[in-house]
Parts: sequence; C-alpha cells; structure tokens
Amino acid sequence: MAMGMPYGLQSMLKEGHKHLSGLEEAVLKNIEACKQLAQITRTSMGPNGMNKMVINHLEKLFVTSDASTITAELEVQHPAAKLLVMAAQAQQQEIGDGTNMVLSFAGELLANAEPLLRDGLHPTEIADGYAKAGAKALEILDTLVVAGTDTLDVRDAAAVAQRIKGSVSSKQYGYEDLLAPIIAEACIDVVPKNPHNFNVDNVRVVKINGGGLHDSHVVKGMVLKRGVEGSISRVADGKVAVYAQGVDTSSTETKGTVLIRSAEELEGYSRSEENRIEEIIKSIADAGVKVVVGHQAFGEMALHFLEKYGVMAVKIPSKFDLRRFCRATGAKALVKLQAPQADELGFAKQLVEQEIGGTKCIVLQQDSSLGNISTVVLRGSTDQMLDDVERAVDDGVNSYKLLGKDARAVPAGGATEIEIARQLQQFGRKETGLDQYAIMKYAEALEVVPRTIAENSGLSATDALAALYSAHAGGQAAAGLDVETGEARDLGAGAVYDLRSTKWWALKLATDAAVTVLRIDQIIMAKMAGGPKPRAGGAMDDED
Repeated sequence: MAMGMPYGLQSMLKEGHKHLSGLEEAVLKNIEACKQLAQITRTSMGPNGMNKMVINHLEKLFVTSDASTITAELEVQHPAAKLLVMAAQAQQQEIGDGTNMVLSFAGELLANAEPLLRDGLHPTEIADGYAKAGAKALEILDTLVVAGTDTLDVRDAAAVAQRIKGSVSSKQYGYEDLLAPIIAEACIDVVPKNPHNFNVDNVRVVKINGGGLHDSHVVKGMVLKRGVEGSISRVADGKVAVYAQGVDTSSTETKGTVLIRSAEELEGYSRSEENRIEEIIKSIADAGVKVVVGHQAFGEMALHFLEKYGVMAVKIPSKFDLRRFCRATGAKALVKLQAPQADELGFAKQLVEQEIGGTKCIVLQQDSSLGNISTVVLRGSTDQMLDDVERAVDDGVNSYKLLGKDARAVPAGGATEIEIARQLQQFGRKETGLDQYAIMKYAEALEVVPRTIAENSGLSATDALAALYSAHAGGQAAAGLDVETGEARDLGAGAVYDLRSTKWWALKLATDAAVTVLRIDQIIMAKMAGGPKPRAGGAMDDED
C-alpha cells in the first residue's frame, strides 16, 4: 500500500467529515444536547414560568416564556436537539399550545434513559419500552377526561372564556380573567356555522402602545395602523372598491417619446391626462363607491378628484392585509383601474379614522351578518410586553379552534401527568421483560410537569409531588397542584382545565422524538460546504 493512503472510513468519505459512533460518542452526546435544550425551556413552564430574553441573529429582542418562540429564535444547531425542536414545532402547528411540555418531557425521557444505558441496557430495549409506555399513557389519558366537558356551546362567551383560561394563564398569569373574555368575544364573532371550519387567521391582533392592558377591546371588523390618504375620514354604509395596485395615471408599458411643438400642445397633452383620470374616478364614484382602497401610492391628481367626488382614500401596503380587508368587506381586488361591476364591490358598515393612544388608525366596523374578521386591539406599555400578550392571545385563539373540534378536557395542574404516572407504575410492575425498567422511567419522567410547575412557583418540588401522589393514591384522580398555596386540590372547581387534545399530541410527539433520538447510534457529518470566509473585524466595524 502506498504511504499515507488513508484506510477504513477515512478512505470512503471526503476529507473534513466527522464520524461519531457508539454509546459514548453518539447516544450519550445526543442525550446531553437534548437535556440542555429541555433545561432552557423548562423554567418557562406553567403559570409562574420565567421569561427568557432572546436576541436573534437580526438583533431583535424577544422577552417571552413561549417555548415555540424561544426555540424558533435560538436556531438550534445540534442535530439531535433539532429533532426535539421539530417535535415542538409540530405541536405548535397542530395545536398551537403545549410546546414546552413536548420539549421538557422529551428531555426528561432522554435524561432518564441515561442511567439505564450506563447499567448496560441496549438503547433499542429502552426505546421499545418507551414506545409501549407511550401507547399505554394515551390509553390512560382517555379515561381521565372530565365528565360533562365534551359538550360545550362554542357560542357561549362565558363558558368559552372559562375553558381557555388555563391556556392563557400559562403565558400571562394574572391577566387571564381580563384576556379570556376578550379572546372569547373575538372568536365567537367570526365562528362559522360549523365550528370545525374556524379559521385562526380571522382573529387579528393590533398592538398599540400606551394605556394599559385593561384598555384592550375587540372590534368586529378590522383595524389598520395608518391614517387615510385624503381629508375624508368617515364613511357610513358605503360601498368599497379595492384595487391591487396604485391609484394613479397609468404610465404606458413601453417607453414612448412624445414630440410637442408648442405650448398649446403641451397644455392639451396634460389636460387629456387630467380628463382621463377624472373620467375614471367619476365612473367609480357613479357606481356608488364611497371608499377606494389602493395597494400602492395614490397619485396627487387622482387624490384631488377623489376629494372632489367625496370618496375616501385608503392605502393598504401589505398584501395580506389587503386580502383580509377584501374578506371583511366582501370586495374583490381589481387589477385594472376602472369602474367596478356591482358584484366586485364590498360594503363597509362604518369606516372611520380615529386616534387610539396617539396612533392614527382606520377602524372598519361591520355588524354580525357581514364580514368574518374580528380584531383584538391590545394596549400596553412596551413593545416587548405587547408581543408577549399577543402570544397569549394566539394560544387562546388556538385553544378555541380546538374546542370547536374536540371539547374534551382533562384535570390541570399536573393532575393528569401524576395519574398517568401512577397507573403506568402499576402497569410496569406486571411486565416481565427488560421493558419494565423503561416503563418505570417513563412514569418517572411524567413527574417533570408538576415538579417544574412547583419549582417555577417557588414551592418545594418534593413536598408538592408527595402531596399529589398521596391525594391520587387516596382516589382523587383530579387533584392538581395549586400554585398559590402548594396544596393538591381539584382545580376543576375553579374551572381550570387542560385540553385533552393538547396533552394527547404533546405526549405522542415527545415520546416519538425521544424514541427517535435513542435509536441513533452513529452520527456521520459530511464536510461542511465551503463559502467565502467571514470578514475579519477591522477598523471599519464600529459603525456598520
């Protein structure tokens, strides 16, 4: 063999690759990374969860306890930890809540697998045991559904507010009594005949600095954070025409040259332009239109004629908001500046420019028979706080969507987890193979939820767990942890529940993620794609 010729894996893979294999290098390293990730988000769980301050790569500041936001902005690099992040994102997209439980529980499952691996169990045996325990846990979960929660009138504001309170309090503890009724009202405004078809996108949030949270309210319709273009700032019961481009004299597609020989010709040329735009605007006004909405700028001449005919001009630069405006008014966005047909017009009950806390806003108000968009106007002192309240509203709206599909609820405050853990321990004792060790560890991992809620509330986790276990052993299957007093009691009395579907998906996704990580025994990384080297920081760097 020639000198220096690589052999083994080296000869097969490109130079610069990494290869990690076996328990020590791959499995335990992966577990370590996942544990680290779970520790980051764990302290944010529950009503008293701590906030994280995350600054992303664009130097935008996030102050939040919302696990999905934290993990999305952290840009996790480690491949195994990325698997957990993906599971959390799946939970966020499917349910919109409970992401922290996925991360914490999966992290705890992997942490509990470590001593078993060191004792000589094979990762596959642990993974099989976890999979078996996970399937059993989902069975037990269905037996814990609180009786009478499966029927819920999704149009009853008080009942809905009670049911989404748990979800909102996990983000904004102390404000849930204020926010839940607002969210419930906004959702009920736009719920279709069949609640299964409820669209989360129809509840908008507009954040306006100033005032306090108690100044927040719901608008049936839309709120745009900008003023009107002209001087007409109020229209009632008016027809609306929406244009998906600017409202201006149309410049031709091809560049043409016009040779003008005298002053009269020049005057005639500009007058013909003027007449043309007036003709278009007059035809729009004659169609009964009171409001013209444009996607881009309004030309000065067009604006002048809109004023002359008493038509309100509104510019909506965001194409998403333009679509929503069309949905709220029933208008069609036209691509050519021309008089609209009757079926292309929308209708606005009331469109007013008003000032909310020093910010000029255009408020479109519709009555319940028209439009299907409602807006929650949030008020607060800082942008960060408003962002975080918006996440709480988002969770509440997602919970409402779930209630429309499956209203079943389970006991809150860690009660569900402890009861599943207790029954799994009994199940594990009856197992004969090596699975039993993994099943016992799975049951132990479920304690992470009540333990974390207790720790984050400044209570003794050991005392809290002991109190919960003794209450459950005494037949109180709905006893959860009261974060105020540290006692184990049924939180359902205060109408605090967790949604079954949130828990179901969280348990399923966390188990799947943990099993996937355990089944990895080699990590092979190809050489990173080379790009230009990052510029070394020189004297120029202080400014840019």
